[in-house]
Amino acid sequence: MGVNLTLPPATEPRVMLWREPLRCALSPGDVLARLAGEPLPFALAGSWAGGGAIVGSCPVAVAGDENDPFAVLDRLPDLTGPAPAGAVGGGWFGWLGYRLGARVERLPAGPPRPVALPEFHLAYYDHVLRRDPAGRWWFEALATDARHDALATRLADLRRRLARPPDRGRRPGRPRPPTPSALSLSRAAAIHHLEAVADCVRRIAAGEIFQANLCLRLDAGWDGTAGELFRRSAEHLHPPFAAVFDTPRGSIASLSPELFLRRRGGLVQTGPIKGTLERAADPAVAAAARRQLIDSAKDAAEHVMIVDLMRNDLGRVCAYGTVAAARRPTAEPHPGLWHLVSEVRGTLRPGVANAELLRATFPPGSVTGAPKVQAMHVIAALEPTSREVYTGAIGFASPVAGLELSVAIRTLEMHGGRLWLGAGGGIVADSDPRRELAEALAKARPIAAAVGAAVRNRSSVRAA
Repeated sequence: MGVNLTLPPATEPRVMLWREPLRCALSPGDVLARLAGEPLPFALAGSWAGGGAIVGSCPVAVAGDENDPFAVLDRLPDLTGPAPAGAVGGGWFGWLGYRLGARVERLPAGPPRPVALPEFHLAYYDHVLRRDPAGRWWFEALATDARHDALATRLADLRRRLARPPDRGRRPGRPRPPTPSALSLSRAAAIHHLEAVADCVRRIAAGEIFQANLCLRLDAGWDGTAGELFRRSAEHLHPPFAAVFDTPRGSIASLSPELFLRRRGGLVQTGPIKGTLERAADPAVAAAARRQLIDSAKDAAEHVMIVDLMRNDLGRVCAYGTVAAARRPTAEPHPGLWHLVSEVRGTLRPGVANAELLRATFPPGSVTGAPKVQAMHVIAALEPTSREVYTGAIGFASPVAGLELSVAIRTLEMHGGRLWLGAGGGIVADSDPRRELAEALAKARPIAAAVGAAVRNRSSVRAA
């Protein structure tokens, strides 16, 4: 089954959900490994589509650079017949990089790109492997008469692949999977981040912005695959929105804790994270840190601004009076960290498509700042390198399961023998540069540790 590098026509045939149970007890990472060598493999695991996992390869179409990626997510077939709750079937899967913000607003070109990735990657899969929340695997397809025989052949092939027992041992002569070298921050990069935070605080005092999310980049050499990183990290950390996409033009392994958008019909939801504190292994120390985060005026200021920003973004496409958020955020535990999280919901106006929803909300407010557009100008001026996939969005659009996108944070990116990880935080009026550096490195450490690496600060600059 080859890849068609042209976008399918705007009017797709009607499809029915074809769903068959599979005899499979493999993890999502092991299922992904069974697809090795096939075109454009991917996996999602965690809370996606109600929980479980989605794994696929061999798409039938790939959007080209000339296409509008937001509009692509509306080019879906009409579904006929019933679909059980939690089914996915197929659809567009991939990423929307941060740089797509320039297609929504007029923004400066920004700083250099040490290793460039495509601004977006979206591929259309008419079949996937779906693990439901109970742990059962299914073959799911968006079936048409024209594709019925090919899908039947594909199902038989997948049954054979998945029937083999998992291979956990090392055979003699088999090389060990590579381990990334330490993800490093140079002295120059550390000093630059401290100066950028101080400059941002001055801009806030001058009234230019209220908040900006400033990031740094940790870097390593790497000759392995995204799938290897996913198998190590996602099944160790169990983040809500784990994802891996492996492409010839660059790959990602994401361990995001944050929901950007979830759309089911006319209902839309976002779950902004803003406010972070390290979470110790000792339960008593961790509980004290949680109380400290909840009581922190600085973190509360960060959080309420971003919740208001997301309410405003959704208000641009939702019916009047339907956008609502909880009065107080929740302190959620994540690997090594506490995060303040809120849920914002709304009801879209009739006729609002995915493209219109994304143009109203992209990039996510929690990783830009307030006001959003001016914060993005500040980011372009103060960060030393351009963002790629990091702080964009990852996920899918399906005629069965709707639209679901994570915020592309805690995301390892790789291409051309390099591996990098972005990390940062929201800067407000009383931000301290050294504490902001400490927060960024604290966010990076659990991700690095999960893939067998350490975070190395190659400088005499020490975070508070």
